[in-house]
Amino acid sequence: MTLQFQENVDLRPFNTFGLAARAAHFCRLSDLSDLPALLAHPRYRLGPVLWLGGGSNLLLTQDYPGLVIKMELSGIRLLAEDGDAVIVEAAAGENWHGFVQYALAQGWYGLENLSLIPGTVGASPVQNIGAYGVEVKDHLHEVVCARLDRQGEALVLSNADCRFGYRDSVFKHEAAGTLLVTAVRFRLSRRPDLRTGYGDIAKQLAADGITEPTPLDVSRAVIAIRQSKLPDPAVLGNAGSFFKNPVIPAAQAQALLAAHPNLPHYPAAGGQVKLAAGWLIDQCGLKGYRDGDAGVHDRQALVLVNHGQASGRQLRALAQKVQDAVRERFGVALEPEPLIL
Repeated sequence: MTLQFQENVDLRPFNTFGLAARAAHFCRLSDLSDLPALLAHPRYRLGPVLWLGGGSNLLLTQDYPGLVIKMELSGIRLLAEDGDAVIVEAAAGENWHGFVQYALAQGWYGLENLSLIPGTVGASPVQNIGAYGVEVKDHLHEVVCARLDRQGEALVLSNADCRFGYRDSVFKHEAAGTLLVTAVRFRLSRRPDLRTGYGDIAKQLAADGITEPTPLDVSRAVIAIRQSKLPDPAVLGNAGSFFKNPVIPAAQAQALLAAHPNLPHYPAAGGQVKLAAGWLIDQCGLKGYRDGDAGVHDRQALVLVNHGQASGRQLRALAQKVQDAVRERFGVALEPEPLIL
């Protein structure tokens, strides 16, 4: 058994906001064979338990009183090939961007629009991460899970079983606390099917002088766009997009567009309309706003940042200020993306 338990561990290196918080107990899971022993351990059974991936979707407002488990399962393998289609499995602890770049290097295409998203592979189906017109669900084949209520017994969920929605999945609801993602299987293709019509991708490719892009070109364009708009967590603490783009009824959207014709909007499921949360926040005059070291990023209003010594509670208060301002001006409720503890 390779499990090692630590006490009173500083969590600043394990959350991309760089927030000062401590875990009463801490361990790493790097070998799946250790899971049954971990689940039987008194420190796990006493609870509470927080499973931690890359810490890029987390706002810590206080010390954690229980056990924090850092997911570090690793490995990528090709499971099957059928013509141009390939099934690739990546362990939950793999870095997401690293996996996307590895897949591109092997000639496995489909995830290029999701380049440079922070976090781990295991978190990708939980959040159904997405960017530039592509979501994980579009290329996810299966999710390999461990049943935490049955000594880590393996369970494989199909794409349909995951019940994906916008930044949503079964892992946030019925499966929360009972299923642990240990690996994710993706259906990718050796034949490119590029998505360049969303956001600034076409503009970036044109600026790069590329008229016949490859998947790697699209990935590089996405990376350039993200780097131009989003702060590097290693330099300025943040959790990426802090708020979901709100999805509202068509009638409400029509009324808002009548008053604000320039409001960016996109069709959503069920005849609803998705709005650009960053635009709403910007219109409230909050882009670049700062309260002490808690701030709204000056290039992307969707991102809250820690300028150095902000606390989780200060960032939560800032998030509430943003929500209140958007609700008062537009009548739209913004929902945070990160888990707030």
